[in-house]
Amino acid sequence: MIKILRQHLIDRLTDDLENLDHVLNFFVPIKAERNTYLVEEGHICKNVYFVAKGCLQVFVYDHNMNETTRDIVTEGSWCSELISFGSGKPATENIKTVEPCELLAINKLNFQELLKTVPQFDRVYKQILEASYANSVFRINTFVALSALDRIKWLMENRPKLMSRVPGKLIASYLGINKDVFSRLKAKL
Repeated sequence: MIKILRQHLIDRLTDDLENLDHVLNFFVPIKAERNTYLVEEGHICKNVYFVAKGCLQVFVYDHNMNETTRDIVTEGSWCSELISFGSGKPATENIKTVEPCELLAINKLNFQELLKTVPQFDRVYKQILEASYANSVFRINTFVALSALDRIKWLMENRPKLMSRVPGKLIASYLGINKDVFSRLKAKL
């Protein structure tokens, strides 16, 4: 697992690899079965996770206990409920495993220590935040403008492996489409 994170950091740091082994020592490997909650709404998020293998769902429940998925996170990506992680306040989102996962976790104390003492880690963290923000803004703006069918086409073009990897109900939730409408429209493609 740690080799995957090592390569991920090398790809972002290129030739500035001083302290790399020091940084990697702060991460704890975790194996989680399918449908394991890493963060639950109302509880404090204590870790940032790097996904070495597997798939995570970031979501909220509506008043009818239906899931609305904000993100589906796969290998080589980071995941956390950053507002709760940073503030220490209860999470407003849930994060659970969609399939068995191999994760590398870092807690808040160690995370903050690395941000203060290792400039390269701070730089990677800023890159991750910027990419996450850009992805969220793009997704929100695009989905507001696209029809349900066009959202499915967008997913097929931009994240094609998700269509065969995760259940249709989860994809429908991610795209903001009723699962029956999703099934009907997908059949037309």
